[in-house]
Amino acid sequence: MSTTRVFLVDDHAMVRAGVRAELGGDVEVVGEAADVATAVTGIRATTPDVVLLDVHLPGGGGHAVLESLRTELPTVRWLALSVSDAAEDVIAVIRAGARGYVTKTISGADLRDAVRRVAEGDVVFSPRLAGFVLDAFAASGPAAPAPAEDPATDPGLDLLSAREREVMQLLARGYTYREIGGRLFISVKTVESHASNVLRKLQLSNRNELTRWAATNRLL
Repeated sequence: MSTTRVFLVDDHAMVRAGVRAELGGDVEVVGEAADVATAVTGIRATTPDVVLLDVHLPGGGGHAVLESLRTELPTVRWLALSVSDAAEDVIAVIRAGARGYVTKTISGADLRDAVRRVAEGDVVFSPRLAGFVLDAFAASGPAAPAPAEDPATDPGLDLLSAREREVMQLLARGYTYREIGGRLFISVKTVESHASNVLRKLQLSNRNELTRWAATNRLL
């Protein structure tokens, strides 16, 4: 399996050094930048698999980097890593195209896992952030009414047990297997079994597809 190529964007050199150390040998750091202009140039030159992107940057902020390159470099995945957990910061960078958002309180192991998951096409949120991001998008979305006879619920939902529905919703909100087990008082192995059943019954391939499915069917 090839090593994930990562580009770091943060305006503090000490933070970049710390992130690089935490990532260790699990990834290849192909470049760094401290402002929008340097980030755009560096990312364009290296075409990394994942960009770890701070939200607040000189020259326009993290969303400006995304808006400059998202269409030009469609294979690059973007993961926001910020000290901020303010709703407006999270929503701005997600709307610009980031695949996830984690705060700098994240552990090294969880950061490495987040980078891996984003590289594989998943979406990743710190659990507390996932709920209000989804709420914000729901609140600001179009208010077109659904037909009375169509509750916008996939028939596949009927195939899920009550417990599988609980696991499905927590998975779609970004919780880890361990966190789901803690909330539902079941083992991680049991969570994994339920998650596998959910994806199989709904004919979905990964958590990213599950999140979209759950949002489409108004289950978040």
